[in-house]
Amino acid sequence: MLGGAPARAAARPGGRAPRVLIATNEPWGTYHAAPLLPEAQRLGWELAQLVPDRTGIKPGDPVPVALLDEVTDADLLVVTGAGDWPADCAARLRRVPLVASSLAYQLPVEAPRAKEFRGRLRAITASSPAEAKVFDDYLGTRRRIDVVGSPQTDALPAHAPEAGTVLVLTSVTRSTQTGGSAPGTELLLAAAERLAAAGKHILVGLHPREDRSLWERYEISTVASVQASARAEVAIGIPGTVFPVVAAVGVPLVGCTDPALQIPGYLLSVCSHTITSADDAVTAAQSAEPVSRKVLYEAVGPVGGSARRLFKVWRKAGLRAHAA
Repeated sequence: MLGGAPARAAARPGGRAPRVLIATNEPWGTYHAAPLLPEAQRLGWELAQLVPDRTGIKPGDPVPVALLDEVTDADLLVVTGAGDWPADCAARLRRVPLVASSLAYQLPVEAPRAKEFRGRLRAITASSPAEAKVFDDYLGTRRRIDVVGSPQTDALPAHAPEAGTVLVLTSVTRSTQTGGSAPGTELLLAAAERLAAAGKHILVGLHPREDRSLWERYEISTVASVQASARAEVAIGIPGTVFPVVAAVGVPLVGCTDPALQIPGYLLSVCSHTITSADDAVTAAQSAEPVSRKVLYEAVGPVGGSARRLFKVWRKAGLRAHAA
């Protein structure tokens, strides 16, 4: 069964630590699992992301990975979506207790393969009330979803904006085998040019899969976008999973919304303004304000202690499974 602390983990047969496997819609996108590592280490759990192979894993990636053929034992399988890879993993690991946890945004449309495994789900989690509603539609479950917050909010930086600094939050310009892309890069590039011309210092928060060469004319942050946001007076970008977390830091947000972009409404709700033309970037950035606490809670959920709440749900799901 899943333990709640290293001592309990050591009590398992053979002294093995509780093992949790994660399967995501972006098979090699370990950045979704990375914020979970501190809590896993604190509890003495073994966490590994399932990958089709190791070709997409960079040397030194801190997230442990495993191939399906290497899995001989696990206490829990966590799927973060219902794409082909998570569905394939769930099908292969039919005897492993299953939980669905939203770690990245989805669209409120039922995923074609969700029906293959949703009847097995022992628990479902989401970061916020708004994300829970979307995740419920995506899975087609119509059942209780535990709102736990985003683990990325467990170590938010103090907002200490540097005068004239604008954080540009990129998405992914080109799809790869790891995952898809979002339209709007041309709009965001043009907006950054307008802001730079207006005397703003551009700090780029690069998506892990974005083409770095597109942004090398500006300062590219050497730390993750959430940590980089502490330096920014305002952030502008293509709305994505990181937007509510940056809003939780206290940074006003401007969303660049290409007409072809499909995103859930709660990601737009944390934007002070949205723009469809680069000509509006400077005015929008200058007048942007932080969102209200009410809007923030609906979009990002409870701030702080989120990984602990998430692992508590996972532990209970594992305990129920082993007691059944």
